[in-house]
Amino acid sequence: MFVMRLSGSGRSYANAYLNESQEVFLDGHVQAFNHFGGRPKRVRYDNLKAAVTKVLKGRNRIEADRFIALRSHYGFESFFCQPGIKGAHEKGGVEGEVGRFRRRHLVPVPKVSSMIELNELMLAGCIKDDQRVIAHRRITIGEHFKLEAPTLTPLPVEEFNPATLSSHRVDSKARISVRAVHYSVPAGLVRRRVDVWVGATTIRVMDGSRLVAAHARGRKGDQVLALDHYLEVLGFKPGAMLNATPLDAARKTGSFGETHEEFWEQARRRLGDRDGTRALIEVLLIHRSLPAQAVITGMTQALLVGTVDPAVVLIEARRAAQDPVAPVIPIGTRLGFERPAPTLDVYDQLLENTQ
Repeated sequence: MFVMRLSGSGRSYANAYLNESQEVFLDGHVQAFNHFGGRPKRVRYDNLKAAVTKVLKGRNRIEADRFIALRSHYGFESFFCQPGIKGAHEKGGVEGEVGRFRRRHLVPVPKVSSMIELNELMLAGCIKDDQRVIAHRRITIGEHFKLEAPTLTPLPVEEFNPATLSSHRVDSKARISVRAVHYSVPAGLVRRRVDVWVGATTIRVMDGSRLVAAHARGRKGDQVLALDHYLEVLGFKPGAMLNATPLDAARKTGSFGETHEEFWEQARRRLGDRDGTRALIEVLLIHRSLPAQAVITGMTQALLVGTVDPAVVLIEARRAAQDPVAPVIPIGTRLGFERPAPTLDVYDQLLENTQ
């Protein structure tokens, strides 16, 4: 959990992440400054590795390059506490805030379906705390912040990018290994090198200037696979679809739902396992060009009329997505297409001239 607290008003910002990388540390600053609508002139830190590469004598530190880039972008001063017991009192406000926020808003442990939902809950807690009154003060945190806000430095127009760029080789299973997590990429990139932007919550894979894959960041040891990256391969080997690991991942995330299962079952029943699976794969490829809900509607409509033809699914999906399709106009209704019936009179004239 990243927490930043303003020393004057006591207003704080908290955000949860799945890891404790440097990208998370930098992203926490970006989100906190956006929440406050400005940044303070000086920020106090413990001697954490995300900011400090070496502790020198006194308060001198060798700072991490990416942390220096963050400070340069926003233009604030860093203040590092003394190591050990000497500096325990120098940042007690934020350390106490971590425990207080957890007890007030995260007990009992909230049950959420995603990190997005958890952070929405935590943001609501931060906003609710604006009504809190800190001991020995006469006004709320929110009222105090209104007095403190004019002292914050305005944010730059361009937001700092906390992501780092690295290069990785795609293995034979169309995966890249980033921070001990395997992420899938399109199968056509096997054994090639790709650039990867590693962010606090996302992984973006680039083939030159083209974005080829985007994943939510996983935890150490995870496999984050997208079924879409393997569709061309499965089209040649439809028998591998049934036990494919990417299919299991798609089922767990909900991207391969009950409608997909029903369509696949009906397709295999009517066309056989091989051709039925290929029909499903053609439908899954439609997801690349149309919204998921529109494709699901297209499958539902196709099943209602008793067909598993991917072309019918595409037509119904386009209609559901309101994708502009040229209307079919009967030629007989357009005057511009009316022509007189052909005659052979002109040929008789030609014959007369040749005699």
